[in-house]
Amino acid sequence: MEIREVGVVGCGLMGSGIAQVTATAGFPTLVVEASQELCDRGIENISKRLKRLVEKKSLSAEQQSAIQGRLRATTDLSKLSACDLVIEAILENLEVKNKLWRSLDGVLRPEAICASNTSSVSITQMMMATRRPERFLGMHFFNPVPVMELVELVKTLATDPEVYEAAVEFTRKLGKTPVHTFDRPGFIVNRLLVPYLLDAIRALEEGVGSITDIDRSMKLGCGHPMGPFILMDFIGLDTVYYIANVLFDEFREGRFAPPGLLKRLVVAGWLGRKSGKGFYDYSDPNAPKPLDQSVRL
Repeated sequence: MEIREVGVVGCGLMGSGIAQVTATAGFPTLVVEASQELCDRGIENISKRLKRLVEKKSLSAEQQSAIQGRLRATTDLSKLSACDLVIEAILENLEVKNKLWRSLDGVLRPEAICASNTSSVSITQMMMATRRPERFLGMHFFNPVPVMELVELVKTLATDPEVYEAAVEFTRKLGKTPVHTFDRPGFIVNRLLVPYLLDAIRALEEGVGSITDIDRSMKLGCGHPMGPFILMDFIGLDTVYYIANVLFDEFREGRFAPPGLLKRLVVAGWLGRKSGKGFYDYSDPNAPKPLDQSVRL
């Protein structure tokens, strides 16, 4: 069960990162987006990242050209018919994802493997939108995909062991480290990470420390590469809120319940780096300013 050609549906931050690493690893990669504008934007973002690697001498100009030569983009889902593996990286919404999987079911070859990059949506509920549950699994990459080494491989009750092993081998060919997990809310990383992030918000609400001091404490005291508030702003507060609600709906435990402050920030559109403001103000991206007084009103 060899994977030779890869399709990626979605060319936003995660999809373009996945497409970049698959093409870098030598796989012809077809990216599908909803419009030509989004296709062009996604490919351009990949080109910019590759150019920076060339400037840093981490990549040669010849390698950059070869990688880009393995990338194609289209708005036509039917072009995925030749792919051995299709990875979905679209909106974190079950209904939207299942609509896509139902559309792909009649396009892909029977032996093609289907994988979702979801961080929180049930793999089992997605596989049931297809007629190939045994060829369905989760492949959860981490942001930024070209840099982060981990991929959570998510097995369902129905996933064929040979399909799973093919995904393991493919992940290693990408230069990534696979970890094995099952279809449980949050998988491994978010199951452990999200309660920690929510506790940081509660500590701020309760006056344990300021945004800066809590971030500095976890970075210097625990050796974390960044503090919880910088990390949440990087992930996106709407994403953290969404995952927290998925976990709380499943377990009904207080540690998974999103704090009121998180909800207020999301409702206000303060989503972190992508909106320019979250727990920090990113008016100057090189010197984010903590918003202690604003977020605690």
